[in-house]
Amino acid sequence: MDFKLTPDQEMIRELAEQIARDVCLPEAEKCDKEHYFPMETFHMFGELGLYGVNFSEEYGGSGQDKLADILVVEELAKVSLNHSAAYEIGRACAGLIDQVGSKEQKEKYLPWMIENGICGSVCITEPNAGSDAAGMRTSAVKDGSGWVLNGTKCFITGAGVSELYIVCAQTDKSLGAKGITMFLVEPDTPGFSIGKIEDKMGLCGSQTGEVILQDVRVPEENVLGEVGKGFKYAMADLDGARISVAAQGLGTAEGALDLAVKYAKERQQFGRPISKFQGIQWYLAEMAAKIDAAKWMTYHAAWMKDAGLPFSQEAAMAKLFATTTGREVVNTALQIHGGYGYMKDYALERMYRDVRITEIYEGTSEIQKVVIANSLLSK
Repeated sequence: MDFKLTPDQEMIRELAEQIARDVCLPEAEKCDKEHYFPMETFHMFGELGLYGVNFSEEYGGSGQDKLADILVVEELAKVSLNHSAAYEIGRACAGLIDQVGSKEQKEKYLPWMIENGICGSVCITEPNAGSDAAGMRTSAVKDGSGWVLNGTKCFITGAGVSELYIVCAQTDKSLGAKGITMFLVEPDTPGFSIGKIEDKMGLCGSQTGEVILQDVRVPEENVLGEVGKGFKYAMADLDGARISVAAQGLGTAEGALDLAVKYAKERQQFGRPISKFQGIQWYLAEMAAKIDAAKWMTYHAAWMKDAGLPFSQEAAMAKLFATTTGREVVNTALQIHGGYGYMKDYALERMYRDVRITEIYEGTSEIQKVVIANSLLSK
């Protein structure tokens, strides 16, 4: 395997690095303190071609691979996990349409979303169906030439700011997971509303809330993929999403290490920079080693996906290790900063709160261990 970036991948990485430095970093604090979703920046992702990195050229994308996609996620996460999460999760809706949508659905939604940087949401989680997604209660009942949806979704990223929603609902409860179907729902559809917006510990600029469906009627052409295949689509999509979350943890760790190195060189104690003390050097060395391991695990999982190989185990391993590394590295960087790292004047305080979610969403660390173990035991 050769992970040397192609000229196109390097160009994409450099563009993402520039946007991260010039746009995302200056507004990162505002997003956190004011719970401000960076919609203008999200639209910019579309205008500059970052939104469509790994979408086909037929629908306005640039036709790159998963590795190119996670390079963007990684670069944004170095300065703002909020922007990185908005970029990746906000595109998940378009990604599912690209994977399983009909030609008509792709032509209707993808160019609009890709070129304009339109945020979409995927609605799976419910109050009683978190890790057990198959236990969802939201229903869809066939009625004439369409379907009627009822239920409540929670912890939906982009709730209230997204312009298109994919809703998972039970179309045949007797079949359990095999009775779940995906539906495309536009937010101006009668009966569709946004409930409570959550007040979170971190990732405050990435709006999360409830999606409420009360007799929401959608036409037959809004069924995404095949009836009864929704859970299968969601689980397959999660494998790719887990690589992206691994890249979020990786990028956050890299950003924290950069801050720790800079601070260690500048901070004077006992007449010399603290970088001269062996204890600090050991901290930095351990952080760098973990980051390097996380990088290659994440890139390897992306390479396997791009090569068309089974990658579920590798995606779970990358997410488990890279997000744990993200939390540990940020924690150590904050320790190196001492009392200053605990203050809101320093970015590490925000990073410390933000990175914690990477071990929870798109499947908790415990779920990743289950996936890995099941893969090992099935051989």
